[in-house]
Amino acid sequence: MSQHLHRDLEALEQDLLAQSSIVEQMVYRANQALRELRVDLIEQLHNDEDTVNRQEVEIEEECLKMLALHQPVAVDLRRVATVLKINGDLERIADLAVNIGERARALVLHPEFLFPHKLDQMVEAATSMVRDALGAFVRLDVDAAREVCLRDDVVDKLNRQVIDDLKQFLQKNIGEIEPALQFFSASRHIERIGDHATNIAEDVIYLVEGEIARHRQDTAPFESESW
Repeated sequence: MSQHLHRDLEALEQDLLAQSSIVEQMVYRANQALRELRVDLIEQLHNDEDTVNRQEVEIEEECLKMLALHQPVAVDLRRVATVLKINGDLERIADLAVNIGERARALVLHPEFLFPHKLDQMVEAATSMVRDALGAFVRLDVDAAREVCLRDDVVDKLNRQVIDDLKQFLQKNIGEIEPALQFFSASRHIERIGDHATNIAEDVIYLVEGEIARHRQDTAPFESESW
């Protein structure tokens, strides 16, 4: 790797980590808007989304510039490609955070509806997956990346529990369909954040091993055949 390419890659990764930090805070802020019915936080979410969108374009442009100027090969080429893909996943997580926060607009009309406590657990599980996937990327840690992929099951399980709890509630409170649907939607968006974190972790595996891990069966490449 040339000195110039090494310098540019380091700067690119720092930009990606800064983007990740904004996105993570957006998810927490969206959950706060939902839990506390803080409609005022939605404007901040949209402002942050504008920042993320702008930085996504800047990061993509830097990636394309590096491909043109340095013509990287092998692991350096995979590193630029990985940054491009992670950049896209972070932008989509930001979109999901805005969608979660927007649920508060409808829920302010139903302040008596209890916030599903498992949503807090889902948000923490999903955001920690994003954080740890980025950490695996920085450290080139394949084992940590595989562990993040396995944790997606935790988020999926919590999502099913939230939906089941809401369904049971509606059986006795049919008039509460509107707020329940808002929380159905929020839970699904959080579950999708876990999916994007998994994508990032799988990109780390691709970066280090040159193996495309997406669209594999559940038993590969994350579980041994003896399980």
